[in-house]
Amino acid sequence: MLVFRLLGSLEVRDPGGALVPVGRRKQRALLAMLVLRAGSVVRVDEMIEALWDGRPPSSARANLHSYVSSLRQVLDRVTPDGPARPLKVPGGYRLDLAPGECDVGVFETLAAEGRRALDEWRHLQAAERLARALGLWRGPLLEDLADFDWLAPYATRLDEARLAALEDQVEARLALGEHAGLAVELAALTTGHPLRERFWGQYIRALHRSGARARALGAYDDLRHVLRSELGVEPSAALQELHRGLLDDVLAPGPADVPAAVPQAGVTPALLPPAVPDFTGRREEVRLLRKVLTPSAQPIGLTVAGVTGMAGIGKTTLAVHVAHSIAGAYPDGQMYANLAGTDATPPDPTEVLGRFLRALGVPSQAVPADAVERAELYRTLLAGRRMLVVLDNAATERQVRPLLPGTPACTVLVTSRSRLSGIEGARWTELDVLPGDEGVRLLSRVVADARIEEQPGDAAAIVDRCGGLPLAVRIAGARLTSRPGWTLAQLASQLRDEQRRLDRLGIGDLQVRASLALSYEALDEPARRLFRRLGLFDVPDFPDWLATVLADDPRTAGRDLDRLVDAHMLTMAGTDAAGQLRYRFHDLVRLFAREQTPRDEADDVLGRGFGAWLAVAEQLEPRLPGPCFAPIAGRAPRPAVPDIVADLVGLDPLTWFDAEQATLRAAIRQACAAGHDEVAFDLAQRMEKYFDVRGLQADWAATNRLALAACQAAGNVRGEAVMLRGLIDVTTWIETDHTGAAMTRALTEAARLQELFRSVGELGGMADAAVMRSWSLTAMGRHAAAIDAATESLGWADTAGHLGGQARAHVALAVALGESGRLPEAVGHLFQALSCARELGNPRYEATVLQFLGMGHSEAGQFDVAEGFLTESLAITRRHGDVYTEVLSMITMARLHLRRGDNQAHPIAVAALALSREYRMTHHTADALGVLGEIELAAGRPAEAAVHLRESVALWRTRGWLSFHAAALVLLGRALADTDPQAAGAAVREASGLFRQAGDTARAEDADAVLAALHKTV
Repeated sequence: MLVFRLLGSLEVRDPGGALVPVGRRKQRALLAMLVLRAGSVVRVDEMIEALWDGRPPSSARANLHSYVSSLRQVLDRVTPDGPARPLKVPGGYRLDLAPGECDVGVFETLAAEGRRALDEWRHLQAAERLARALGLWRGPLLEDLADFDWLAPYATRLDEARLAALEDQVEARLALGEHAGLAVELAALTTGHPLRERFWGQYIRALHRSGARARALGAYDDLRHVLRSELGVEPSAALQELHRGLLDDVLAPGPADVPAAVPQAGVTPALLPPAVPDFTGRREEVRLLRKVLTPSAQPIGLTVAGVTGMAGIGKTTLAVHVAHSIAGAYPDGQMYANLAGTDATPPDPTEVLGRFLRALGVPSQAVPADAVERAELYRTLLAGRRMLVVLDNAATERQVRPLLPGTPACTVLVTSRSRLSGIEGARWTELDVLPGDEGVRLLSRVVADARIEEQPGDAAAIVDRCGGLPLAVRIAGARLTSRPGWTLAQLASQLRDEQRRLDRLGIGDLQVRASLALSYEALDEPARRLFRRLGLFDVPDFPDWLATVLADDPRTAGRDLDRLVDAHMLTMAGTDAAGQLRYRFHDLVRLFAREQTPRDEADDVLGRGFGAWLAVAEQLEPRLPGPCFAPIAGRAPRPAVPDIVADLVGLDPLTWFDAEQATLRAAIRQACAAGHDEVAFDLAQRMEKYFDVRGLQADWAATNRLALAACQAAGNVRGEAVMLRGLIDVTTWIETDHTGAAMTRALTEAARLQELFRSVGELGGMADAAVMRSWSLTAMGRHAAAIDAATESLGWADTAGHLGGQARAHVALAVALGESGRLPEAVGHLFQALSCARELGNPRYEATVLQFLGMGHSEAGQFDVAEGFLTESLAITRRHGDVYTEVLSMITMARLHLRRGDNQAHPIAVAALALSREYRMTHHTADALGVLGEIELAAGRPAEAAVHLRESVALWRTRGWLSFHAAALVLLGRALADTDPQAAGAAVREASGLFRQAGDTARAEDADAVLAALHKTV
């Protein structure tokens, strides 16, 4: 395998050990960055910022891709059978390394093994591991690249790790009796690192154990002088205790140096706090923890189980409940310590060790002063004993490690708001909020009266408004208990008010706000600021790039997000289909975040966030298939988002909108409520194609109605027109809840829309409105007026350079001409529309035009040509998931097969009907029912045909498209001819009148002929 050596100058060696040249300086720096962050995605913007120290040239991105390509070629040549490295992933690059390929990883592994061996009193093994770890260092980290600013934090961290490993090695060697040799080395180390107190303590102990007590006292005086002159402080409490031992000459020299502490006989610690009597739920978590903490056979190493989760989630309650339930499996006792990790001054592990030793029976005067010696004695006393150690509310690994027993007979249970990944081998259980039923059961046990059973709906509402957070549910229950006259509805009503919800969730020393505040105060200010800003958004979740938009320094946004996740103030929701990391807030945490946000900051933050979503959406929306409306941008400010969009290059825009649509709809709702009408209508406009192609017409209508109301309230005429345009389009084809015919209403609204666009000087919008008028006029049989409206639209679209409008106008002309019997002219306009759609690059409209070409040729009896157009249309719609266009093509294909007399018509029509019903496409449902009825008639099943045709006629009455309505009535008359000739005659008579109203004399005469035949039959 390859070996990457960073502990010194950068070196890469091939599997045979030969040096591999890796190119120019920036290329070497790039490789170093990828190796240091192996397994993680390094974003492109981070690389550019680092390689050019914040001053990238215009060619930086191209240069970077060149460096990556060169590195990949170098590494592929050395290991041709290995995976491609580095990997291009959404947002950046990732270099995956096998264990042992990088000397930094090897060093950290050996240092950790050495530390663990030291903690477990295996001093010889510890010394050997640490010597190997330190032997990997050839010089300072990447000393040939040390002038790159980005490297400084890594260099500092690893140098600190090297010194810590050196301190551990010295500790192991002291335990092995190497006092004399170490005294010389430590003299140099204390000179080189005068402020590292651990070296001084080791130096003093080495001198004392070598019999040089006077020199040891002198070394302490030297340390005290250094600390006073440099920092103005005294040595630590442990070193002062060591000094007192030197003065009293009670430190006995020798290689073991184990305190002579004799525990009192018969002491069995039982330090667990009382269990909560009303513990409820968490069955799976309890089962898993019990399984881990009570294994059937003694494990090889120490078992550590961890419980993590946000503030108030019930970590301590669960841990204590489980600990009591398994106490019998630990006959030698149960230790417990609240490490108070969220306090400003949590107890030092040395202090906790002292309490544990006294609990184990060690007299106070025999408890060692030195932290390492306390840990050694603690492990000695626990060796061979079966004890449970519960470490509650830990903040860091540093708090936990000294308290870990050294024997596998003991077991440790840790709780923490952060997952302490540095504790080797720990198995973590992450707590989520309680499901609704468990939350109600908890509320019932806390309240303990009949109100919960009598008012189950209100109980569920209370739990929901507590967000399923156990602490909040307990507080709600305590409030009900203290107010027996309250109904649950009263409390549920109080909790409905988000502004005061956190005020209501507090009683006595139980406070949701105070619990969250502890986590919040533990964050640094940049993370707090980001937390406050992200919490302003009422969205189900959000992508990681929102943090870079809202952060004062985008370069640190990722770090701050990680800190919020580690503190359980934010939850990582996973990676969406677009490759974006997504995050979400608990409802109560979001409310807390808003409370911390200054009022004068909120509006600006919301504007930046909404604007960023809009900026990304308007970059991706043009590549969506969908309606060819004229894009009419609002005046909402947009932040620059080139890096965000660059990360999405090559992604199907539908995939991004799929991932983001729920969040975008929530953002639009909030923008409307917050008075951001400009961004609300513009963002809603960018979603119209997506809604249409995915068949989400109901969501489209609801979203546009919301933004339309906001624009009308704000007097925003342009926004009102844009939202009304989409609303007319979608409601004309899907809704059934209006009175009167849809096409008649659409004509009135389209005329109003045209005037709105005229008032703001938007020719493209006027063209769109005129097309809508043309469709409505065609439906009403006013073909000449429809042709005039479509011709007017074509002129405006041409003047405005609105290519999509030209395509729409040609199709409207084709439909109007076709219903007028001018089929050749209609087909000519369809081919012009097809040309426009292809030039526009809009596959949705290309499929629509192909569909109409299929209709036209089918009506002309050119079935094979028609089938070719329809097959191509269906291929496009299914490729893009465009259900609306697919359904109409399927209906047309079913009608073609019916005309051709083959048996494929029925299954296609049934499938089309099912889809149209599923997506509430009223117009298509009426059409599909009509063709299905005609198929049943042709098959000699008039009764089945009548069922379909009655529903089709009923739907066509709400549509107002005269020719379709009349055609369905004629078919219904034929279906009823034998069973109900009176109803059949009424249907055909109405059809004849509708055809004449539509100006279609030929079809009216055909209907009259059917009616005459019916009379003869009667």
